[in-house]
Amino acid sequence: MLAPTHHPRPFLSTTTRRQVAPTTPLASTRRALHLFKLALTSIPGVEFSAGQQVVAVRTGAPGAAITTKAALSTAPSAATTTMASEKASCGSVRGELCDLFRTALSVSYPDVAADPVVAPCGNAKNGDYQCNNAMALFGKLKGAPNAPKAPRDVANAILGALPANDLVSETSLAGPGFINIRLNKDFLSKRLSNMLVNGLAGWAPAGYIGKKVVIDFSSPNVAKEMHVGHLRSTIIGDTLCRIFEYSGADVLRLNHVGDWGTQFGMLIEHMADTRKARVAAGGEDKDADEDVSDLQELYRAAKKRFDDEEEFKTRAREAVTRLQSGDPVSLAAWQRICAASRREFEAIYSRLGVTLQERGESFYNPMLKGVVDELKDAGVATIDDGATCVFVEGQSVPLIVQKSDGGFGYASTDMAALKHRLNEEKADWIVYVTDVGQSQHFELVFAAAKKAGWLVEGSGPKVSHVGFGLVLGEDGKRFRTRSGDLVRLVELLDEAKSRCAATLRERRVEAGEEVNEAEVEEAACAMGYGAVKYADLKNHRTTNYKFSFDDMLNLKGNTAVYLLYAHARIAGIVRKAEKDVYAAAATTPISLDHPKELELALHLCKLPEALEDAIAELAPNRVTDYLYDLSEKFNSFYVDCKVLGSEQEASRLLLCEATAVVMRKCFEMLGIKPLYRI
Repeated sequence: MLAPTHHPRPFLSTTTRRQVAPTTPLASTRRALHLFKLALTSIPGVEFSAGQQVVAVRTGAPGAAITTKAALSTAPSAATTTMASEKASCGSVRGELCDLFRTALSVSYPDVAADPVVAPCGNAKNGDYQCNNAMALFGKLKGAPNAPKAPRDVANAILGALPANDLVSETSLAGPGFINIRLNKDFLSKRLSNMLVNGLAGWAPAGYIGKKVVIDFSSPNVAKEMHVGHLRSTIIGDTLCRIFEYSGADVLRLNHVGDWGTQFGMLIEHMADTRKARVAAGGEDKDADEDVSDLQELYRAAKKRFDDEEEFKTRAREAVTRLQSGDPVSLAAWQRICAASRREFEAIYSRLGVTLQERGESFYNPMLKGVVDELKDAGVATIDDGATCVFVEGQSVPLIVQKSDGGFGYASTDMAALKHRLNEEKADWIVYVTDVGQSQHFELVFAAAKKAGWLVEGSGPKVSHVGFGLVLGEDGKRFRTRSGDLVRLVELLDEAKSRCAATLRERRVEAGEEVNEAEVEEAACAMGYGAVKYADLKNHRTTNYKFSFDDMLNLKGNTAVYLLYAHARIAGIVRKAEKDVYAAAATTPISLDHPKELELALHLCKLPEALEDAIAELAPNRVTDYLYDLSEKFNSFYVDCKVLGSEQEASRLLLCEATAVVMRKCFEMLGIKPLYRI
């Protein structure tokens, strides 16, 4: 059976994190409730439900129901007054260092505006972090009265103004003026203890609570099966959503499905012809399930007739006109096609653990004419060769918002969608996750929106296009079947799961263990689907990557399978100790005397930075890089530092559990289900 590394026990968290102070009582309340929710939902078995005024939490433990209204005090609970909560977690260590050096910069050189430049130290022998402002400041100050004579003088002045703190244990200068920073071991120890007692709520990236983030991803076409090309958009988009959600943003996960267009004319006509043939053969004159049971075959048959039969092509175009005019029969056929596609999409999303809100192209149809008229009236769009176009500086082609025949295309829909997301959804950040081939299109859309005054450079809502590369086969060419078709996503997931199940059965037989098919099914799903996700996400999104089952299911190296085994191993260590590590965390200090203990603790505390970088770059591989490095550092620690039966067992068990907790948070961000036994 799969089991947690500890027994669930409810707790309240008063964890806070570094963030600009809320300017309104409502903002303060939102932040408090978000931290409260994160802390509680991190406990196995907790069910969280929220209304506009009330937050309710229920666990399986008797009397564990807690209800609080927004107006209630957020004063610390006596239950969390422990050694570990003397200093609450405050987001990223890098952020705290930046705050310290920001103060030092403003005191030492008040007349020069400078943001602190703090990064991990390139050589761990010199320090943990490094402040690299001195040389740039020296350049700015050159020629000024009483200017420093060298960058090292600037660095010494900054250090002289550094506020007293419990974060930095020592500093040193390197080269022309690099400031090396060594962190206080006691600070790291308390931060980890606090995390184990109060949860990871305080480690989320700051600055996003209450922000509305719209992420447009996946976006398959109706009547076509999802293929490997949809994999990247779905997985990358879901991971970005998870990171923003953990950070407290109000995330709207939008699935901009292709549910409108000329292709529906041929589909509707082919379905009508199929029905006539069925009636002529003595069948019933009514809608039949088989009409939409195989959408792929429906599309192929209709497309072949559209290409080969001129008479059918004419009827298909007429069917489009009837559909766009609101003909009830045509609309009913269109709705049946959409419903059948939706069922297939949802089956895939369920397997991947992805949730979306469908809002297809058809949703924006009533808005298209109004948007185009607005652009024309404002002089943003002009008529060029019969088409309505928006010309933007720096682009060789215009954005065509209405064709010369009066029809609307993708550009019209995307402009209407952008306006709706800005004005109706009140989005602070809109993110589009599509292949890099659409980069120029979105550059045009964003530029047209700026020209129209919907977006303002440097202020207000922002928009981003998250482009991604191709999925390639092992031959280095676009990943396709032998017949040349794109690989169906459902077949790819089936294969990954099947291979994992076979490996699990084989390993259990070799170990002389009973093969429990329910356990094998659960583990195979987690490992197979997780392997597919991780193999994609570990690459920078803009690169092409080769899809290889052998590589992604490898038990060694940078794979989800390896990491899931690593997590199960850590869970087994803690389980074997038969200790309540969470009770111990409240009273037992974490010793960091061994270099490998310190190295592991430092990396654990860098999780917030990995998530901050993932958001800043909209790059999920920042999380996978961090996770793999964490597993390597844990392995190094475990080789050199005996855990069970050692004098330091209590402290090292806490380091083990802290590693497992952070790994689980990374898995959660990546949409991978952790395993506790394999």
